[in-house]
Amino acid sequence: EYEDRAMCAEAWILPLSKMAKWVRPDEYHQTFNFAYLETPWDSAKLRNVVDESLREFGNVGAPSTWVLSNHDVIRHVTRMAYDKVPKQGDGIGPSYPQPDEARGQRVGRAATAFMLGLPGSSYIYQGEELGLPEHTTLDASFREDPTFFRTKGERVGRDGCRVPIPWESDKPAYGFNNTGKSWLPQPENYRRYARSEQRGVAGSTLELYRQLLKVRKEFNMGLGNLKWVEELCDETTLAFDNSGVRVIANFGGTVNLPGGELLATTQHDLTVEGVLEHDQVAWIRL
Repeated sequence: EYEDRAMCAEAWILPLSKMAKWVRPDEYHQTFNFAYLETPWDSAKLRNVVDESLREFGNVGAPSTWVLSNHDVIRHVTRMAYDKVPKQGDGIGPSYPQPDEARGQRVGRAATAFMLGLPGSSYIYQGEELGLPEHTTLDASFREDPTFFRTKGERVGRDGCRVPIPWESDKPAYGFNNTGKSWLPQPENYRRYARSEQRGVAGSTLELYRQLLKVRKEFNMGLGNLKWVEELCDETTLAFDNSGVRVIANFGGTVNLPGGELLATTQHDLTVEGVLEHDQVAWIRL
């Protein structure tokens, strides 16, 4: 009875030329772009994977997709707090070096703003709109992932990204239920990431997502086309135009903005005549 149906494959197949075979006209409509998910916050590597994605998916007439987090990988705001993270599926436990939370939030927000500016379909994992980090100190007694049991705890597994998200900071289980219990306990730092702590707060991650998605919809950026702004692209900066919006990402150093109407930014105090700091992204109306 559903007329407008879409089918998305969770096809972890590389290179992208092989993955694209899953989305030919008589097969799936889309598939998660795991090559993009695994790409670090690096200007050259990101440009390469974006070009490859648009080319390979375009070759079969399918839109490219973009994704940063899902239920099988370390949440991207935690992943991006490290220079090197455990291999996929291993997870992070109490005995692993703990993340630089501030760094992860800064880079993770920038990565989101870059991704949502791209043409195609972006997938958002539950809780990432709150900037929710991985639960990295979950005790072994609460583990549920079969990976943990099959490896006798050598690999802690994926439970850290599957913890219930926080809604109300002053409620039991942060509003997840009325008992204060859940199958995976929430860490204390989830209190400050609760929706109630962010809704309507300028500069919060929740409001950043809302603004990015609003502009993305208003300018129909999902159905747009990407054009690199070559004069602004180098080893520390990437810039592209899409549907009348210029997306500028700074990976290091400082970038003087070219002027125009500032539509959205990860840098809360930024002005159109200001300086874009490292690990920040701005969207400007052309």
